[in-house]
Amino acid sequence: MNDSAAHDTPLATGQRGPVEHERREQIIAAADEHFRHFGYQKTTVADLARAIGVSSAYVYRFFESKQAIGEAVCRMTLQPLDERLMAIASEDTSASDRLRRFYRALFEEGFELFFNERRLHDIVVAAVEEGWGSVAQHKGAILQALCRIVADGRERGEFERKTPLDEVCRAIFVTTSPFCHPVMLEQTPREEIAVNAAAVSGLVLRSLSP
Repeated sequence: MNDSAAHDTPLATGQRGPVEHERREQIIAAADEHFRHFGYQKTTVADLARAIGVSSAYVYRFFESKQAIGEAVCRMTLQPLDERLMAIASEDTSASDRLRRFYRALFEEGFELFFNERRLHDIVVAAVEEGWGSVAQHKGAILQALCRIVADGRERGEFERKTPLDEVCRAIFVTTSPFCHPVMLEQTPREEIAVNAAAVSGLVLRSLSP
C-alpha cells in the first residue's frame, strides 16, 4: 500500500495515515528495538527516523508524537499478556481453578514482561503514570477476562448469583492491582507476590461461594 491511502481510518488516537502501511510497521519495529536497548525516555523521533532512513517529518505523517509511537509499542507489548489471560478465562475447567491461575498468570507474566526486558518496564511505567490509552485497554482486557470467569462460575453453580455481576467483577478487578502494576511488582519480592496472590485469590473465591 502506498501513501495515497492516507485517508484510511487511523489505528488509534495519536496515529495518522493509513491503517496498514509498511512504513508504519517499520516505525513501530524501530521503536520497539530502540526502547528495548535505550529506553523510552532516551529515544527521540529523530532516532527512529534515522533508523529507517526517513525524516522526522515523515514519521509525523503516521504518528502525532513520540507518545503515540510509545502507545503502539506498549499495546503490542501488553497484547500477549491480554491473550494469555483470556485463554485462561476461556478454558473448560472449573471457574475456581481458572480464577486462581488468573492471579498467578498476572504476576508471572508481569515479571517476565517487565523485568526480563528491563527497558520495556520503563515504557509501561510511563504509560501507567501518564494514563495512556494502551493501559486503559489492558485494564479493560483484564476486566473482560474476569467477567467471563465469574459468569461461567455462576452458570455452573460455583459462585453466588445475588450480587450484580458488574459489581462483583469490578471488585475483583480492584484486587488484581498488586499483581499487574509494574511499580508494585518491582517493589515486592517475587516469592511474596506469589504468596499474596494465592491468599487474595483464596479470599475472593470464598466470597463468591453460593
